[in-house]
Amino acid sequence: MLRRTVEKLVLLAASVGMLAGCSKNEPPVVSVAPTGSVREAPQAVRDGEALFLQYCAACHPNGGNVSDPKRTLRGSVLKSNHITTPEDIVRIMRNPRSRMIRFDPSTLSDRDAVSIAEYILTTFK
Repeated sequence: MLRRTVEKLVLLAASVGMLAGCSKNEPPVVSVAPTGSVREAPQAVRDGEALFLQYCAACHPNGGNVSDPKRTLRGSVLKSNHITTPEDIVRIMRNPRSRMIRFDPSTLSDRDAVSIAEYILTTFK
């Protein structure tokens, strides 16, 4: 009973995340360079962040994983699963291994999927 309730909540959260969208008027993403100076993130990373918030953040808040906490988007976890390139992440988005929602090209273009993948690899090191 509890498992079904949790599964329904995860599906609801994912649906809300996909329908919520994101504002195009958000401030630019800013990152701190290793020297401590502040610089603006590349456009692809900003685009990837907006798309991640729209399509992924409900199930992967802060790079976590609400349905399987052992399979986060953290760099060490991705590497241990042989996921090291944007193409690896896009392949999983297109053909998920577990409970993840499938994002086919009609839902999420290849360009947008790659932007999300680059954001993940850059952000959740």
